[in-house]
Amino acid sequence: MDAHNKPNTPVLDSYWMPFTANRQFKAAPRLLASAEGMHYTSVDGRRILDGTAGLWCVNAGHGRRQIAAAVERQLSTMDFAPSFQMGHPIAFDFAQRLAEIAPGPAGAKLDRVFFTGSGSESVDTALKIALAYQRSIGQGTRTRLIGRERGYHGVGFGGISVGGILNNRRVFPQLPGSDHLRHTHDLAKNAFVKGQPEYGAELADDLERLVALHGAETIAACIVEPVAGSTGVLIPPKGYLERLRAICDKHGILLIFDEVITGFGRLGAAFATDYFGVTPDLVTTAKGLTNGAIPMGAVFASRNVHDALMQGPESQIELFHGYTYSGHPAACAAGIATLDIYRDEGLMTRAAGLQEDWHEAMHSLKDLPHVIDIRTIGLIAGIELKSRDGAPGARAYDVFVDCFEKGLLIRVTGDIIAFSPPLIVEKQQFGEIVSILGDALKRVK
Repeated sequence: MDAHNKPNTPVLDSYWMPFTANRQFKAAPRLLASAEGMHYTSVDGRRILDGTAGLWCVNAGHGRRQIAAAVERQLSTMDFAPSFQMGHPIAFDFAQRLAEIAPGPAGAKLDRVFFTGSGSESVDTALKIALAYQRSIGQGTRTRLIGRERGYHGVGFGGISVGGILNNRRVFPQLPGSDHLRHTHDLAKNAFVKGQPEYGAELADDLERLVALHGAETIAACIVEPVAGSTGVLIPPKGYLERLRAICDKHGILLIFDEVITGFGRLGAAFATDYFGVTPDLVTTAKGLTNGAIPMGAVFASRNVHDALMQGPESQIELFHGYTYSGHPAACAAGIATLDIYRDEGLMTRAAGLQEDWHEAMHSLKDLPHVIDIRTIGLIAGIELKSRDGAPGARAYDVFVDCFEKGLLIRVTGDIIAFSPPLIVEKQQFGEIVSILGDALKRVK
């Protein structure tokens, strides 16, 4: 009996599940047994169309034999090697491959790569690099970190400090001195928009307010998601990111883009940095980096930031930071194989050719019950539902369960339904997604 053929009634008590209402789930579990291409198979043998690329990560689809074979070869050759004062070739090979496609324009790519184990680690790493950079250039008073309301930057203490999701922060202390920009979501002015909304560029000026409040000399970095995913697909207004970049430049503040979700083809370009034509100083990634096959993250840094730390005696450690699994050999093997698939199948840009049909399909749901907004960009969609009185999130959760039972995996955050299908999705599957979701919206109370 292998892992895929065990009885479909496992004992559920021991596993404390993340971001899950454990008691509710264990009373009626939804269990997946295998995956291939665009589909999962549940433990009771039902095919489930994956509308979320797992958790925004399986960009090349499930069950890619090329990735599995690469990992198997690496594990058979060398399962682990330390990365502190030691090295192994595949980590350098992977970093070089990433440097070739790094975010940013030719001649100014963010081509210095620091490996982590997850998106949360990537965020905390980028924040620490920003602080170290400011200190290295004689700006040691710059210790304040600016995030944005309704932002999600993982679950490390740095990430929840700059993040703007209340429940992530409610019971945990945050780093002193962190502050937040206003979010960009304006339902009154920007409802049912395909692509970037027209209104809201001036919201970037909120950074000027924080500069006036705290003093530029105290602010090290500002971090935002180019497209906020975990709070319901919040798309930047036209001109917003450009304005934010200009304000950061004006005041000597590093700009960090959290591209854990938008990296590796989600918008029809390798990175949102390239899609929007705005280049930050640091970019955080994970998820699509290895197609979700093995946990891994990476921070892309500009040469300006990197080189500022490469000072002093050559024998000294320039950045006192790292993880046991930084540049893990098997993860690097998975990453290289993933990049090969992205290149050979044109997946980094495939969303650009699909997005018009995708947007039309998603916006066809506009007049269904409870729908108050639909937002689309690249191969991403957010469908916002009117909340039930006194029960925020309950309606979308009921739709989530209904869709799963009918063969579609969606993601919900509050009363917002989010889609991010694997980049291998075919146009006819847009119709399947719309049909199942549309029926669920008609049934839900």
